[in-house]
Amino acid sequence: MMRSVFIANRGEIAYRILRSAKRLGLRVIAGVSEVDQYSRVASEAEDIVLLGAAPSSESYLNIEKVVAAALQSGADAVHPGYGFLSENACFATAIEKAGMAFVGPSAAVIAAMGDKLQARATAIEAGLPVVPGGEANDIDAAVALAQKIGYPMLIKAAAGGGGRGMQLVHSEAELAGKISVAMAEAQAAFGDKRVYFERYIAKGRHVEVQVLGDGISAIHLGTRDCSIQRRYQKLVEEAPAPGLPDEVRHQLQEAAVNLAAHLGYQGAGTVEFLVDAESFSYYFLEMNVRLQVEHPVTEMITGIDLVEQQLLIASGARLGIKQSDVNFQGHAIEVRVNAEDPTRDFMPSPGRVNKACWPAGRGIRVDSHIRSGDSVPINYDSLLGKVIVHGQNRQQALDKMQLALSSMRIEGVATTQSLHKKIMDDVRFQQGGVDTRFFEAFAHG
Repeated sequence: MMRSVFIANRGEIAYRILRSAKRLGLRVIAGVSEVDQYSRVASEAEDIVLLGAAPSSESYLNIEKVVAAALQSGADAVHPGYGFLSENACFATAIEKAGMAFVGPSAAVIAAMGDKLQARATAIEAGLPVVPGGEANDIDAAVALAQKIGYPMLIKAAAGGGGRGMQLVHSEAELAGKISVAMAEAQAAFGDKRVYFERYIAKGRHVEVQVLGDGISAIHLGTRDCSIQRRYQKLVEEAPAPGLPDEVRHQLQEAAVNLAAHLGYQGAGTVEFLVDAESFSYYFLEMNVRLQVEHPVTEMITGIDLVEQQLLIASGARLGIKQSDVNFQGHAIEVRVNAEDPTRDFMPSPGRVNKACWPAGRGIRVDSHIRSGDSVPINYDSLLGKVIVHGQNRQQALDKMQLALSSMRIEGVATTQSLHKKIMDDVRFQQGGVDTRFFEAFAHG
């Protein structure tokens, strides 16, 4: 029986996990770096364990230190959140070998989905369509593959995601140079220089499906649209994905459940698809085997606490929700508020937050660890928090988000608040169904 959980993360997601864990009556222990000792998470956890110095390599990314800290705390389970070690199969194995439950899928599933080539092969086995492409180990093989799939095409890192190692190739003249750059970036980011190639879908939408599984059965919790991205990093997310034909939405959800069932998936996961904005053809991209930053929009339209479900499944409980129990209500939108300056090419803005006045009201939710007087360190991701709104329909959600952003006051550091207000005011976004090229056009005009 799970009585306590160690949070191997920081910031807003650590605080988010803490809230659900406490509602379940669990003792919460937070692993913290030196600069996070006085954070909101540290102040509200039952106990904290110091992981090390501020750099992630000496704290949140150090498997040996994190496992030792969790053992020292006497925790029954370890929740990795997102980022850091959340998709590290070696970490999951180390936690289980130490006699604690890992809040997430098995190490084998993490490894299978972490390798993008293996993930493609597994998706094909489960009957999911994939973007035409494949692996090429030298320039001659790459040229031959390009002749089959056509230009433009994308080069992607086999061992990771997030846009690192990704290169867009328009012609054979660019191919050799782009492969070299992609391999170097992949090696630096993931310690693995392997790359693969996919046809570039010019007008693609990034649509994903949330799944829950207990290793025996699996269900979906609907779609999300995450097409508004800057340099492959998501800025705005909404649920359900707007403007999808019902048949396509049903097929995406069914495909995601089929993959989760094929894997014997345990916990919360997200199956990501690329949807052609014109033909509505869709292709499997990858599966994220962890909690997503954008999970609150799914919670808002379903009323299901995903962190609570993760913890219950990790404790050994069967999934207590059937597909017929999931009831979708209204529309939700989320924006990520970062300590960055949009007027200076999104330069990070660390420092002291002199004032943090987050929006509130019916249908408005804020997930944040930041209070007035808190500091934003330079060492980590710049996410201050997420503003999430829910309305009876998409227009009502848009209206609420505009109200929420107008009432928010963050002083002392630059933020992306003004950027999100402009996005909400953009006619193209208001119409719904924008593709992944939206932000480039938006930023230049």
